[in-house]
Amino acid sequence: MRPAIQTKRIVVAAAIGNGLIVYDFTVYSFSAVIIGQLFFPSSSPLASLLMSLATFGAGFVMRPLGAMLIGNLADHKGRKAGLTLSIALMTLGTGIVAFTPTYASIGIAAPLLIVFARLMQGLAAGGEIGTASAALLELSSKGRRCYLVSWRAASQGAAALTGALVGALLTAVLTPEALRDWGWRIPFMLGLLIGPVGWYIRRHMAIASLPARPRPTLRRVFAQHPRTLWFGMLLMAAPSASMYLMVFHMPTYLITALHLSPTLGLLTACVAGTVIFLGNPLLARVADRQRCRKPIQFVTLIASIVLVYPVFLALTHDVGELASLLIIAGYAAVALSNGGASSVMMLEAFPRHQRATGMSMIYSFGVALFGGFSPFIVTWLIGATGNPMVPAWYLLAALSISLFALTRFPDTVEAR
Repeated sequence: MRPAIQTKRIVVAAAIGNGLIVYDFTVYSFSAVIIGQLFFPSSSPLASLLMSLATFGAGFVMRPLGAMLIGNLADHKGRKAGLTLSIALMTLGTGIVAFTPTYASIGIAAPLLIVFARLMQGLAAGGEIGTASAALLELSSKGRRCYLVSWRAASQGAAALTGALVGALLTAVLTPEALRDWGWRIPFMLGLLIGPVGWYIRRHMAIASLPARPRPTLRRVFAQHPRTLWFGMLLMAAPSASMYLMVFHMPTYLITALHLSPTLGLLTACVAGTVIFLGNPLLARVADRQRCRKPIQFVTLIASIVLVYPVFLALTHDVGELASLLIIAGYAAVALSNGGASSVMMLEAFPRHQRATGMSMIYSFGVALFGGFSPFIVTWLIGATGNPMVPAWYLLAALSISLFALTRFPDTVEAR
């Protein structure tokens, strides 16, 4: 097979698994209100929503474990082994969510099954990101690293867009009663169809074997790269909080906190997903022309800090639907289009035989700390304080943490 064709196949294989993860997380977050009502019934709508969002976040508790298990497997047995296992676990979790009967049908078993599915998906996601990123980096030449790795982040935007479009279509064609009774399951069933295709592609892709080395151990990764790991986790604060609040949680926020239309909420996710999909490869082209990975990240972080408060101030003051869409799209373009350079910088900080484990741990611990429970935290704080500006303060804190971490993260120019 020609190298160009093989390269495209590996990019597709990496993207489709990442896309499935983000697609599932997207449709779950869009269905959070309905899932709360059906699986976590309560006399208080806020309590049901909080339980649903807590279950959404529960999967992130398992991500660090997935990072250590699947990432270590990928560094020892090869990238294909890790990628195949992660998509199989993710598909199984999606199937459980799609077909689990409601609390009214089977009682306490229903929420327990949903929680189990989210834990399984979290385990899969924990090892997926680092392994897929490492496979893409090792496929590329030095002048195209950011560009090829950026397709992992771009696939997340495409998946968010797809999930939002499916949600918007169902909202438009189904009555609220039909959507609540059975329509919310359709996006998960569609995701279930993607899984076997991704598994087959990954199972049959050709990736070069890793050079013979002593088996990497988690203790050795921690001992040899403590600074890289800790500051890398802090670097994940900004992209994690931005993704989970500005894309996944934004429809729920607009509906429940600002009392805007569900259609507008889904449109914002469509717009943000499109910007992420298009923006990451474009900005990665710029990053590949720079010898150092940090300057472009300083620019995007500082710009995000300057913009985040005015963005939410405008949204909470009813600037109109079109203006809201443009504001959210603009912020997403600044805050969420730098996945290529940031991922490559982290990957280049590890030797090849520890790369999947190291990147998976950075990503999983960072997202678990700053992203996964952010919808729950801001929803609870808005309910407690009545202040719809809470997400702005949360994002400002996350952005400041990442800016500090970037100044301390080891400088890397070339991958080892």
